[in-house]
Amino acid sequence: MTDNVRTYGYDGLVQSAEQRNKVLRNTYWLLALSLLPTVAGAWLGVATGITQALTGGLGLVVFLGGAFGFMYAIEKTKNSAAGVPVLLGFTFFMGLMLSRMIGMILGFSNGSQLIMTAMGGTAGVFFVMATVASMIKRDISGMGKWLFVGSLVVMVGAIVNVFVGSTAGMMAISVAVIGIFSAYMLYDLKQILDGGETNYVSATLRLYLDIFNVFQALLALLGIMGGERE
Repeated sequence: MTDNVRTYGYDGLVQSAEQRNKVLRNTYWLLALSLLPTVAGAWLGVATGITQALTGGLGLVVFLGGAFGFMYAIEKTKNSAAGVPVLLGFTFFMGLMLSRMIGMILGFSNGSQLIMTAMGGTAGVFFVMATVASMIKRDISGMGKWLFVGSLVVMVGAIVNVFVGSTAGMMAISVAVIGIFSAYMLYDLKQILDGGETNYVSATLRLYLDIFNVFQALLALLGIMGGERE
């Protein structure tokens, strides 16, 4: 009977259903809050054009260096008062890095529609995965290693394509990213629901990255396939 209301997290501590719901609730609140700095960063980047020079290898180095640096800092501060501000700083940085693509999409006559479509599509994916995660009873933790391998393969492919510049390659990578990180949403949400993730800052970081990657890939795919020149 107690197994229905308690599970063991990665840290070995018993979590009650109430505690798991608290982690999920705090994660959703922080996730919603984290989108505000993202929008601010994207707006600043588009308005000032500060990221326009970050092309090719330079852009890749700045993005990877900044992103992994922030993620390392978040993991180090997640149990302290600094965890949330560092996470919000990371989401601002990610918005800034996204601004170059958004600026390119806004160059299309239907750019605003494409951005809204990508936002709606990402929200739809999240809603579906959250619903499925709440319905699945079986343990899906085994998915983690396969998703990790898949994400590494896609990342290597994306890095290679930065230098190759293939449109077909970009489309294939975008489709793969949407599939992998949609599955990651399901996996990460299920980890929270099952008590496998006990820290809401870490949980928010994981879900934010899932959402960011799905949105960016959708936006790239829509821009390639549906962008209309004025």
